[in-house]
Amino acid sequence: MTDPSTPAASAPTPHDRRIGRRDLTEWRSRPGQRLAERHLTVAKRIGARRALVTTLAVGGGIAVAATAGAAYIYDGVTGRDGIQSLDRPALERAKRLRSPLANGVAATIAHVFGPVAMPALTLGSAAAFAIRDRRASPVTVLLAAGAGSLAMTLLGKDLIKRNRPRRRDAIPPFETSPSFPSGHTLNTTTIIGTLAYLLALRQERTAPQVAIIGGAAGTAATVGLSRVLLGAHWFTDVAVGWVTGAGWLSMIITSHRLYLSTQDDDSVDE
Repeated sequence: MTDPSTPAASAPTPHDRRIGRRDLTEWRSRPGQRLAERHLTVAKRIGARRALVTTLAVGGGIAVAATAGAAYIYDGVTGRDGIQSLDRPALERAKRLRSPLANGVAATIAHVFGPVAMPALTLGSAAAFAIRDRRASPVTVLLAAGAGSLAMTLLGKDLIKRNRPRRRDAIPPFETSPSFPSGHTLNTTTIIGTLAYLLALRQERTAPQVAIIGGAAGTAATVGLSRVLLGAHWFTDVAVGWVTGAGWLSMIITSHRLYLSTQDDDSVDE
């Protein structure tokens, strides 16, 4: 799908829009094709960048609403249906895996992917993409990922106000904010996932793409499990962080794919 107003020189090269052999601007399902057509119509009216921001805003609203819904459902069924029965066994198993080395690694992970380092990584990566690519779209996508995941984390914590595991079951330093959902897990899943997606698009070969995406998935899994090992979160807090983070990540990627489908990389006069 090509915007006739776009100069051919500004169109993304094939490796700027491919994951493996898949061209991300190709929509194979009928709903995907209709979505791409509607997005292109909007992009022609308001410009590709504004259309990207609009799509991310709509997706962010859906993600936040879904987080609120998930929180209320979780709160309603936890006691009655025994979801918490998963948490105590998971914590006891994690405690048996503790050792000075494991504890130290988990604590380091908590700092590296914590509430200070992750925003710094988001802003630093956005600046690096802006300087390297001279395009607004990677910056927009990364900032949206960070802002959306932060909003989802704060909303979930405010709605549920779930207590963390007891201090005698945790490893210091102790945290006092509500436990649900795991902010470390949600933010890592979204931000590292978005960064991996953008980096993978810039690889010409499949093997580096697989390595980058696999590394991001492994990082999100490791961060989540380390939170249980430390006794900083219950397992279900982490599981919801994975699910909601992956949901927001999928919306971010879809928004960027729609942007690429316009074949217009920041060249529309706005």
